[in-house]
Amino acid sequence: MKQNIAFKEYKTLQSIQADLSNGKLTCVDLVTHYLGRIEASKHLNAYVEVYKDEAQNRASELDEKYQANPDSVGKLFGMVIAIKDVICYKNHELTAASKILEGFTSLFSATAVENLLAEDAIIIGRVNCDQFAMGSTNENSVYGAVKNAANEAHVSGGSSGGSAVAVQADTCLAALGSDTGGSVRQPAAFCGTVGFKPTYGRISRHGLIAYASSFDQIGVLTKSVSDAAILLEVMAGSDEYDSTASDIPVPNYSKQLNFDKKVKIAYFDTALNHRSLDATIRQRTFELIDSLKQDGHEVEAVSFDLLDFLIPTYYVLTTAEASSNLSRFDGVRYGYRSPNATDFQETYLKSRTEGFSEEVKRRIILGSFVLSSGYYDAYFTKAQKVRRMIMEQTRKILSEYDFILMPTTPSTAFKIGESLKDPVEMYLADIYTVQANLVGIPAISLPLSTHLNGLPFGVQFFADNFKEENLLSFSQYVEANLID
Repeated sequence: MKQNIAFKEYKTLQSIQADLSNGKLTCVDLVTHYLGRIEASKHLNAYVEVYKDEAQNRASELDEKYQANPDSVGKLFGMVIAIKDVICYKNHELTAASKILEGFTSLFSATAVENLLAEDAIIIGRVNCDQFAMGSTNENSVYGAVKNAANEAHVSGGSSGGSAVAVQADTCLAALGSDTGGSVRQPAAFCGTVGFKPTYGRISRHGLIAYASSFDQIGVLTKSVSDAAILLEVMAGSDEYDSTASDIPVPNYSKQLNFDKKVKIAYFDTALNHRSLDATIRQRTFELIDSLKQDGHEVEAVSFDLLDFLIPTYYVLTTAEASSNLSRFDGVRYGYRSPNATDFQETYLKSRTEGFSEEVKRRIILGSFVLSSGYYDAYFTKAQKVRRMIMEQTRKILSEYDFILMPTTPSTAFKIGESLKDPVEMYLADIYTVQANLVGIPAISLPLSTHLNGLPFGVQFFADNFKEENLLSFSQYVEANLID
């Protein structure tokens, strides 16, 4: 590796590509650097598998391709990326951080992964997560907890905690995650990175292990808004393998990041004055609101009386969907099969009992309960009605305002082991993120500041469906001008 870039931390793909074009850097240099960072930070437990030889070989091939014809490389030339262990990559192991998928190798790649590779990205490894993307701390993993690089006694957030720490610790430029109720944005806030979830259906879910199918969406964790934009540009679009993937044309997000207008922004007074919100996060969020006003934007408090219904609605519906989706993991067709079973019935019972974690089993049981004949109308049907009310009220606000501003999390990262004592406490940590998934709208978390305790925290912006172009350009303006 060349001496002048040995200790340089790249923040954007644009800066990497500039050094690639002027000869200061090669893809081999870049991969070597990131592999060194992975080794140096392996105590953080972000990676469950590193594709060392594969990444080095691909880097060498891309360098040769570029030298032969600089115009032949794709949009993501120089992008080294990690993928969450719930996203399929052909001929690579995939476990969803669970014993139940022990030894499983994917037979195909997710559409999002295929799109990345087609534009010359380099996939450097598979990263840790909460089992089946169920959790907010990344402690619920067969591989153990992921540690926050800002303070190793604290969690990374979840479920895409490995993705967040991989970017935070400079082991890759970006990482793919999945966001069912904030699982990209919450760890992004805890780790001081950008976390972006597009509109439901904007990126194909083909090849994403399902948790809750009407909520799940592949998202990205990056060091900059511009990288989130180009990754969305590459991955978005229709897909014959996913009927929920939108066929709305995909804009050139990365080329449309200039922001030069005044906007109207709503925030919920009930959210910023909620009893669970940390005082420092509240203060810094109001300071950002003041800065936006001073820049000429309209920022107003609006009424939203459904805030305390978000969490119960989310957990009733997602656990119901999870109980159905996870029925396929039965110890018969693939993955873990209990060696202690003596007959067919025991094969099902013991394989699932031994293979799933306590948190996954808790959610399956809860989901089965709310779908049962005696409670279906009382819980599932009622939650669907409340979801419709949340959608209608949110969309009404977004018909009058360009964006909704919200804290990403009510606190900074918990200490490892803290939330395991009370699962409800962990669920309540999602109070500010689940709304975007209930409604299906795009949302982004930006690193806002560092708390007095030394841990980062973030701020979120929501936009209306398929308004990612506006959301990303506004976010880049905020990133460049208004945050620490």
